[in-house]
Amino acid sequence: MAMSVGSGGGEEKPLSDINTTPLVDVMLVLLIIFLIAVPVVVQTVDLQLPKVAFEPTTTKPENVSLSVTTGSDGACAVFWGMAPVNSSELLDRAVAKLEADIKKAGGVENLKPEDLPEVHIRGDINTPYRCIGGTIYTMQRAGFPKVGFISEPEPGSNPTRL
Repeated sequence: MAMSVGSGGGEEKPLSDINTTPLVDVMLVLLIIFLIAVPVVVQTVDLQLPKVAFEPTTTKPENVSLSVTTGSDGACAVFWGMAPVNSSELLDRAVAKLEADIKKAGGVENLKPEDLPEVHIRGDINTPYRCIGGTIYTMQRAGFPKVGFISEPEPGSNPTRL
């Protein structure tokens, strides 16, 4: 803070104006720092993200339909069709189902990727990710390469493939 007492005659009164020069200096230094630092911090990879769209599901009889929700006690509840299963039963049933489909096709060499059954997961909106993520992990561990989600489209929306 600067103080001026003046040199003229008369009553001398101190000036109490705030010296803003240091404030402006600090602000300019911060501005320069941010102008240099922000482009370094913000690094992006050029991506072409997919357009959001949905397509109606074609349900094949060999597909596996799972429903995932949270029980009243907060534990994950997984249903194969309408039957509740725990994680070990889910893995056992999934492996058995995949082996039966491979045997029915006459072996792995006779199967094409589009012939493999898919897993369709219906997850409740209030279900924590750990429940759905665990179900995905279990089904992929069993050998199912295609795991998808079933959702409810917004009313009045038109299904198109982009």
